Amino acid sequence: MSDQIRLKKGLDLPIAGAALCEVTKRVTPGLVAVKPTDFRGMVPRLLVKEGDSVKAGTPLFADKKNAEMVFCSPVGGTVDAIVRGDKRKLLEVRVKADGKNEAVKFDVPKISSLDKQGMTSLLLQCGVWPCLKQRPFGTVADPQADPKAIFISGMNTAPLGADRDFTLKDDLAAVQAGVDALGKLTKGGVHFSLSAENYAGSEFHKLSGVIFHQFSGPHPAGNVGVQINHISPINKGEVVWTVDLPLVAVIGRLFLKGVYDAHRTIAVAGPAAKNPSYVEVPAGVSMKDLSAYFEEGEVRIVSGDVLSGEAVGPDGFLGFYHDQVSVLKEGNYYEMFGWINPFRSKKFSASRAYPAFLRRKKYDMDTNENGGERPFLMNDVYGKVLPMDIYPLYLFKACLAEDPDKMEQLGIYEVIEEDVALCEYVCPSKIDIQNIVRKGIELMMKEM
Repeated sequence: MSDQIRLKKGLDLPIAGAALCEVTKRVTPGLVAVKPTDFRGMVPRLLVKEGDSVKAGTPLFADKKNAEMVFCSPVGGTVDAIVRGDKRKLLEVRVKADGKNEAVKFDVPKISSLDKQGMTSLLLQCGVWPCLKQRPFGTVADPQADPKAIFISGMNTAPLGADRDFTLKDDLAAVQAGVDALGKLTKGGVHFSLSAENYAGSEFHKLSGVIFHQFSGPHPAGNVGVQINHISPINKGEVVWTVDLPLVAVIGRLFLKGVYDAHRTIAVAGPAAKNPSYVEVPAGVSMKDLSAYFEEGEVRIVSGDVLSGEAVGPDGFLGFYHDQVSVLKEGNYYEMFGWINPFRSKKFSASRAYPAFLRRKKYDMDTNENGGERPFLMNDVYGKVLPMDIYPLYLFKACLAEDPDKMEQLGIYEVIEEDVALCEYVCPSKIDIQNIVRKGIELMMKEM
């Protein structure tokens, strides 16, 4: 028997361009990239050089602080380029697939024969450990930590988000194997959240070995951070682990196939997307392989959702934790009278400033911010879209003031950037709130 939690705060963006539930393309592996910048809390140590031959599952780099934690190539081929940034910071390791699809074969025992230490060692060795993230702070999980529980969100409420019931309909056995493996890592159980509206209709409600929860309400009800806050809030000194549902399947495939198989079905969607639909791709796929889905002209290509994703451009790559590509038109234009004009029928307003809210329709949203940054105002607009037991405005100000004690008291352990993305969207001051929280988290990590 699962508990039901109804959330009233939040906001569903009525954005046009949702992906139709059909797979329209299977991308043959070409050029892919593994980006160390996707993994917070990790300092990379390169293990390959340009020109090296690799297989799927060959380690490309490791964590300097924990040499056992490796990050593997998702395809077989040749290391095409090692991209560095300022101060020689490692940004990308690019691998050009050779079409043979060779993979490292791992000697994987039965899940039932492993204890926590054995399971941890195996996941580290096979390169799937980075699938686990840790709260607080959203870092790669610490293998030495003892999490009080593991949390998985089986629902996706992000704007234009991929329908996991569709993308993983053929991977239910892998998801079950992944859940069984994760259950070995904690005594607090694996908590699995599903939408209350579609609980019985989801195949995931048949999973065994999990503690089910049902959530209803607008976005961010599907965010695992929001779910943790309502199921078992994180207190000082506590650690929980989270795993995105598509990556649970990656862990499960390791036990079913004995290889590192990180392919995924992603949604390509957005107002500037041609034929919005689903595409089967290798992890780290190049946006050039998806260019047929992008409209011509000035568009912004985002790996992830429109609120918390990363703008990667036409030459970028899909992020490790993303199963969605969002395409928006660049909003580099000005409007006569701007927000003063009361007849903006094509503009959506979270505050219902325009009469368009009277009609239920989808909007061709773009990247125009409709104004510049202004003084940080005292108001309750953030609390209306953040269904968590914290005071968001005061937390953001504590982050700006770089006050670790206040940040701790006001809930910095509970949030990462994706949890406050809606606060940034509705912010009347156009403040980059996700960046403020990111810097606050980085400060807390240094202090601890």
